[in-house]
Amino acid sequence: MTSLKTVPLTTEGGAAWTVRAAAGPVPEGITTPVAATVPGEVHTDLLAAGLIPDPFDGDNEGKLAWIGRTDWSYRTTFDWAADGHAVQELVADGLDTAATVTLNGTELGKTCNQHRGYRFDVTGLLVAEGNELVIDFAGPVRTAEELAESLGLWPHTNHHPYNAIRKMASNFGWDWGPDVATAGIWRPIRLESWSDVRIDSVRPLAGLDGDRGVLTTHVALAWADGATEGTTVTVEVGGTTVSEKVAAGTGTVQLTSTVESVDAWWPRGYGEQPLYDVAVALDDRDSWRGRVGFRNITLNVAPDKDGGPFVLSVNDKPIYVRGANWIPDDAFVTRLNRPTYETSLQDAVDAGMNLLRVWGGGIYESDDFYDICDEQGLLVWQDFLFACAAYSEDEPMRSEVEAEARQAVTRLSRHASLAVWNGNNENIWGYVEWGWRAPLAGRSWGEGYYFDLLPGIVAELDPRTPYSQGSPFSYDHFIHPNDERNGTMHIWDVWNQVDYTTYRKYKPRFVSEFGFQGPPAWSTLVSVVHDEPLDPYGRQMLVHQKAFEGNLKLERGLGEHLPKWKDIDDWHWTTQLNQARAIVYGIEHFRSLFPLNTGAIVWQLNDNWPVVSWAAVDGHGIRKPLWFALKRVYAERLLTVQPRDNELVVAAHNDSDVAWSTEVTVTRRSTGAGSEVLARETFVLEVEPRSATLSSLPASVGVPGDAAGEYLEVRGGDGSTAYWYFIEDTALRLSGDAYAASVTPTEDGYDVTVTAAALAKDLALFPDRLDPAARVDSCLVTLSAGESHTFHVSGAAAPAQVGVPVLRSANDLVS
Repeated sequence: MTSLKTVPLTTEGGAAWTVRAAAGPVPEGITTPVAATVPGEVHTDLLAAGLIPDPFDGDNEGKLAWIGRTDWSYRTTFDWAADGHAVQELVADGLDTAATVTLNGTELGKTCNQHRGYRFDVTGLLVAEGNELVIDFAGPVRTAEELAESLGLWPHTNHHPYNAIRKMASNFGWDWGPDVATAGIWRPIRLESWSDVRIDSVRPLAGLDGDRGVLTTHVALAWADGATEGTTVTVEVGGTTVSEKVAAGTGTVQLTSTVESVDAWWPRGYGEQPLYDVAVALDDRDSWRGRVGFRNITLNVAPDKDGGPFVLSVNDKPIYVRGANWIPDDAFVTRLNRPTYETSLQDAVDAGMNLLRVWGGGIYESDDFYDICDEQGLLVWQDFLFACAAYSEDEPMRSEVEAEARQAVTRLSRHASLAVWNGNNENIWGYVEWGWRAPLAGRSWGEGYYFDLLPGIVAELDPRTPYSQGSPFSYDHFIHPNDERNGTMHIWDVWNQVDYTTYRKYKPRFVSEFGFQGPPAWSTLVSVVHDEPLDPYGRQMLVHQKAFEGNLKLERGLGEHLPKWKDIDDWHWTTQLNQARAIVYGIEHFRSLFPLNTGAIVWQLNDNWPVVSWAAVDGHGIRKPLWFALKRVYAERLLTVQPRDNELVVAAHNDSDVAWSTEVTVTRRSTGAGSEVLARETFVLEVEPRSATLSSLPASVGVPGDAAGEYLEVRGGDGSTAYWYFIEDTALRLSGDAYAASVTPTEDGYDVTVTAAALAKDLALFPDRLDPAARVDSCLVTLSAGESHTFHVSGAAAPAQVGVPVLRSANDLVS
């Protein structure tokens, strides 16, 4: 018999789908079927049909909450040409979420897990013409509430019991995301027709043995009833071919391939990212193709003299993690594709990051995401999908968790970028400290998943990738899970309760979550917030601020660092600047602790809609000042001035394979006109590869004569820079006319050249205020008198001149 036959039932594959409201709180005018896109979601279908307004705009989110309580029915018809194969199956890679699947009046099954795929036997049910496939989805909000009521309420954050159902938690709303609980066929769906045998799954696990690559390929086979003829399984990789003949009924075959003198895969900044094609075939019956990179990854959490480290090593080389947390890149995830992922992941690459943590309240991302991470050398820390809640370990939840975990590990384990499997986000911490034990009253809460089920699955299916029980976690049952001296730490008292200077009170081994809020780009904000007048506490503004007392915390977070705003333009600039400064403060401190500290993962890289949040890149893809700050502090070589034992030191962290040698000039200057030189010292900086040094500063530069009117400028001969201010900006004497700007048109936009006559602190250009399509190449630039900087703007025509609020600085806030 010839190879497996696939018939796509997606819109792109030619299937015509409709969706209609089946039951629930449906407004008038939305009762007849409309065209549906598959893969897709009911919100995007209704939006395309013109039946609802943009859920992201204004306060539409609340007006459209009925969608999540309504049942929806998807329907298509198709013809079927018999092909002689013995078995026909309907394969759904993703149904969101509580669904009943019916073909030609026969119920195939029910589903209740967005995070896994399903396969239904339809042999004998297909007819030549007019096959009718119906998938009915129960309203997800109502379903979650009913499950919580029937199974028991387990503690959770936010207002919906998202932990009662295996669905993307943040889809029910989060402190940065909208409550747009979706339903739909969210991943591809198809018919597969085959005889005798097919490939059920492939797990090619690639590692290194010296300079040889070793690929262990696990091929799971599915056999038709009554199959008697065996098959030959063949694996090709790196110019080598291995094969094995197996008898009918064999469940799994394991083949080992050795590639001599293989090129090792490395994370970015540590080497190249060679990938090798892998082809698996069952004679001419079925085939599979993918790519692997040969690498070894280990995680060291063994106790040491300072507590317990968290050290990821690739090919025996410890990696200093410069990372960010990743959330679903759109609240409607079916709008994501390879180009959108390429754009967003380039934001991580361009910022100097080497790791992304796929957070546990989201999804197991598409293959495109992990493929791009493989190509770009971005390590992936993959959470299992549990976040900020207790979870039942009873049936049917436990079986669903096991099924989804097995599918996820099987699908993702081949990726070279996959560096960590992590059991959950904050749930162990929550059990210890968030008051869960009393309402749980002895019931299970997820511990069995994190300490038994999930590590067992990883050990079985992906033993080459480290497993972590949770984040944060101290890797010992008798140590608080969020202890700074051990393992991973989340720092959230900063932002929630205390000033960002508190970062320096911690000496964390590894920080896997910390962050500070700021608004999105101006053009992004005003595209969805229409309050008149625009105000931080306006009604629509607060719809787009999901954090508890978020805008109050933005105000409180200014502390003594920056003055309270005078108007909405100043609010926008002040809070964006404060966000960037807070994160810089933390990361510079963490890196100055190296090798005690081995990395940081900032919350968060991206947004899933236009919102005030912790993101570095907003929901329209515009890089906020925070992103440019991250690009500087995530550079391979970082200079920073830090206080140590009642003196100032220059901390230098060299996260590269090349020794760093340069002459450093430290100048104490006046903030006023001319930036007068008050004292100057030089020293030779020598930093070995992958190491750090602290260099004490003499009192001549380290002790000011007039703290309010002086600053330190630190310059390396290689162009590296750092600044230190002896006093906060609210008391610092900054000139209001410290700089002048000129505009020059270019082929793709324009240049804005700023020249300083005195200290010009944190210059920033916001061309999107003139044209939302405009993008700028730099931000947060500090100049001493006589220095110039040119901002390049692309994607927009040149204005005659720029000034406030397009060109901003700290000077115009405090002068």
